[in-house]
Amino acid sequence: MKNKKLKIAIYWFGSCGGCEVALVELNEKILELAEIADIVLWPVALDFKYEDLEKFKAQEIDISLINGCIANFENEQIAKMLREKSKVLIAYGSCACFGGIPGLVNLATKEEVYKIAYSETPSTINPKFTTPQQSYKADAHELELPEFYGYSRALHQVVEVDYFVPGCAPPIESTEKLLEIAKEFAAKGALPPKGTVIGSEKSVCDECEREKAEKKSISKIYRIYEKEADPKKCLLDQGIICMGPATRGGCKARCLNANQPCIGCMGALPEALDQGAKMLSALASIIGIEEEKALSEEDLKKIIDKVADPAGSFYKFSLPVGIISRKHTEKK
Repeated sequence: MKNKKLKIAIYWFGSCGGCEVALVELNEKILELAEIADIVLWPVALDFKYEDLEKFKAQEIDISLINGCIANFENEQIAKMLREKSKVLIAYGSCACFGGIPGLVNLATKEEVYKIAYSETPSTINPKFTTPQQSYKADAHELELPEFYGYSRALHQVVEVDYFVPGCAPPIESTEKLLEIAKEFAAKGALPPKGTVIGSEKSVCDECEREKAEKKSISKIYRIYEKEADPKKCLLDQGIICMGPATRGGCKARCLNANQPCIGCMGALPEALDQGAKMLSALASIIGIEEEKALSEEDLKKIIDKVADPAGSFYKFSLPVGIISRKHTEKK
């Protein structure tokens, strides 16, 4: 391995493609990557087929960088192949690390997803309710499509993952850190401990420079468009839900620097089992705390009802890895 060029594979599953763009943020440092590695598989940038991946021997690929969640049979099959053929497998981005925004599909069943996507959306005209089939014949040709599971999983819920790089998309500092790890691996064969998360051990609040009240108390919750936020003060102190207290740092509080609340893309804090539950606990501890005796159950309900989308607010990126990870229905 020492002083030998690495073989790197880059692949995406269920995601928006933003993580692929994040790699380009390396700018001129991508030349440093070119010095130490050859990209042997990157279907987004170059034409690769399944056969190209199948030809690799076990662990012939040094590093596989994967973004996106596991949402269908093809995702799972390729993930298992890349695991077998790679020495190091890295989950890159929130979808691969936690399931990400596509993981909110877990709030519905497969049938409900099809009903919404192929019938009820305003721009859809589908009187026969035609939905994707796994195979379709036309003339002498047969098309095969991978089975859509109707739920999403994080990469580590399907195969063993060596390192995690959270973020939507991962901040450039994390990608640069990853480059340094690859350079160290190429030069000395050295790697960080398995399971390392490329991010801070502290929360986004610890990186946020806004003024914070010593004793927090809010009596009303606002959506971001309902209030002109003071750019110097903590958004949570102003009644705007900000996931900072429940979210791992490492992003330098970029969203807050743009006067937008943290939406939780760096995932749960190291000691937290469930990011959404952690945030709910933080929020519950400050709602009407000074008026606690005066607030009736109805008053509390009015405040909580202002959270328009609780699952989307508290589990936007982490539902598949949460304690309650998906909707279950009883078998008939």
